[in-house]
Amino acid sequence: MAEAARDEVDRLVAAWRRERPDLDVQPLEVLSRVTRLARHLDRARRTAFAEHGLEPWEFDVLSALRRAGAPYQLSPGQLLTQTLVTSGTMTNRIDRLAARELVVRGPDPADRRGVLVRLTTAGRELADSALAGLLKNERELLAALPCGRLDELADLLRTLTLPFDAAQGE
Repeated sequence: MAEAARDEVDRLVAAWRRERPDLDVQPLEVLSRVTRLARHLDRARRTAFAEHGLEPWEFDVLSALRRAGAPYQLSPGQLLTQTLVTSGTMTNRIDRLAARELVVRGPDPADRRGVLVRLTTAGRELADSALAGLLKNERELLAALPCGRLDELADLLRTLTLPFDAAQGE
């Protein structure tokens, strides 16, 4: 492999192979790159959200509501399931988004004790514009791969994540 085509992971793997030839360090070739890519993705996402005045957690809640489809509402329990936070954390997040007039709480017509959280028009518009910014940044991260390879990479990553998703659903 030419030096110009080597990345930092190639260098660290070579060093481990030199120092610990008794170990199979091949997992580092994949997972160290995934870790590095995750850091770049986190920065790109934070940048996209900050450009729209959002924190990542705010986008998570708004986008869960937006994906629900009209009338863009979910119960707090459904939001918990989609965002993987505790009940107390979700209550705090809903309060903060309501204070910004991005969501409103209302009664659940199917459950007298229940509450539904609904996206406001401002919340929907903000979620939509932040998503467009996010996708622009994510396309830039993936620009080095030809389109056909993106599908291949998505399939490979799905194979890796399915067992975790299955375990989480249990």
